[in-house]
Amino acid sequence: MRICVIGLGQMGGNMALTLQAAGFDITGSDLFESARQRLAERGLPVVAPDELPPSDVYLLSLPTSAQVLEVIETSPGLLGLAPKGSVIVDTSTSDPVVSRELAAKVQAVGLAWLDAPVSGGPKGAATGKLGMLLGGEAATIERLAPMLEAMSARYTHVGGPGSGHVVKLANNYLCAAHLLTTAEAVAMAARAGVDPAACLAGLNSGSGRSAVSEVNFPEWILSGRFDSGFTTGLMRKDLRLARDAAERLDMPPGLLQAVVEAWHADPEHPADGDDFNRIAGALLAAATPAEETAP
Repeated sequence: MRICVIGLGQMGGNMALTLQAAGFDITGSDLFESARQRLAERGLPVVAPDELPPSDVYLLSLPTSAQVLEVIETSPGLLGLAPKGSVIVDTSTSDPVVSRELAAKVQAVGLAWLDAPVSGGPKGAATGKLGMLLGGEAATIERLAPMLEAMSARYTHVGGPGSGHVVKLANNYLCAAHLLTTAEAVAMAARAGVDPAACLAGLNSGSGRSAVSEVNFPEWILSGRFDSGFTTGLMRKDLRLARDAAERLDMPPGLLQAVVEAWHADPEHPADGDDFNRIAGALLAAATPAEETAP
């Protein structure tokens, strides 16, 4: 299986190396020469965007739907360049509306489509332990099963084209909400004199636990590392996409809008370039035991 990975950032680059190590015929490409050079130094064959080789799969790992649209339609223009029967796999977190429109165009010219947004961060991409949400035809997933198994710890088929991106937006909304609520809960406990690590241990033994309390807090927040590889700007973008999707579906106003507003309340704290886990920082910074007041 010949696979061309387009977008060699922390996620795409690590996915390319993982697939290469698994024995696939991999070529990487990126608009930026620095990204191509970084992966070439690690042994990955790389080409410029206007030099893409014929491939069975074009695996996209790009920041937004705008870049996905550009790569497919104009530069380099996979609609006219990709061999008939090849598959375009979008692992980005993209707008489901755009994904469905692109899927129709891709299928109309004899190509196959799969949206496959991922979770697990750069570490999951580097170890082949990603979670993947798949939107597309069952036959396409069966055909790509060896590749999907090499990349992921688990992949889940959730429906037709665009469905993977819908569920990914739902997932990221919950993650964003959990960061806020867990930080507030830990801060409340800390103000009452409970050690944050002890509070988390208690939460993780009960029904309030989540991936945020079990992974994000010990791994990136309490440790002070804040190096998950996913930025605040990307989470804000995903929340806006989730909000727009809900509005198009005439969903009644709910907590989603409040979460979107909370993440956009102070554009500098955290800044878009900061690790997304820093959203918990403001609450935890004030999480010192409250002074006792005289009766």
